[in-house]
Amino acid sequence: MSLKRIQIPSPNYSSRGGATVRLIVLHTAEGARTIQELGSFFANPSSQVSSHTGADDTPNTVGEYVRPDGKAWTAANANPVAVQIELCAFAAWTAQEWDRHPNMLANCAAWVAEESARFGVPITRLNASQAQGSGRGVCQHVDLGSWGGGHHDCGSAFPMDRVLSMAKGGGDEMGYPDWFWDWVEWQMTTTQDPAERPKDAPATIPDWAWDGQKKIQNRVAYRYGMTGDERAWVDWYLGQRHPEDRPPNVPSTIPERWWTDEAWVLARD
Repeated sequence: MSLKRIQIPSPNYSSRGGATVRLIVLHTAEGARTIQELGSFFANPSSQVSSHTGADDTPNTVGEYVRPDGKAWTAANANPVAVQIELCAFAAWTAQEWDRHPNMLANCAAWVAEESARFGVPITRLNASQAQGSGRGVCQHVDLGSWGGGHHDCGSAFPMDRVLSMAKGGGDEMGYPDWFWDWVEWQMTTTQDPAERPKDAPATIPDWAWDGQKKIQNRVAYRYGMTGDERAWVDWYLGQRHPEDRPPNVPSTIPERWWTDEAWVLARD
């Protein structure tokens, strides 16, 4: 599905002067918390700054401020050769805080994929030397060094590799942080003893993680080839497992294939 691009034009742009785009650059906005707030800032001529695109937590949606063929004003000398996105976030965010914004990360990944296809730029992570040299790929603003204005975004905790994996088509599951899988295994397959709770799982599980757990459960429970009895058992087993609620048509000995299907829910690719 293509991203929905909300047009909020900025007057702060110019021609690329014939330069070829070779960089897809990721930034943090360091202030604006929505694409609309960011668009208002870029729409002011006196700000003398812009970016091509912005992303917040709105699913499958970005703001577009400068057309991709124009030169946005956000990374100094790199601007002619870059297409750029501002995440409505802060470089100081921790890994845990980034994990609370899966829609923003997904929007960023989808945008990277679309711009990669548009400009023929590979979805390859560049180091600072490559980004400031002649490399073609994806980098953060910090990788541009003083040549790109001397900024430090997106920050050391930004999940760059995860975003690029998603951009390459790694799928929803590849976008989940490591603690999510440990928590799902503990939640679905144990008695949920607090002493055995995964140490990296947050104290309050965010709504997106509960949604992810349900999504994975449903992929097992309703995938092609499962019988109605097996689906009923999987739903019960992955739920509360109250003995009085055990489906009546479930056999006394669970077939090995059913256990294999149930185990599939925890598989990591």
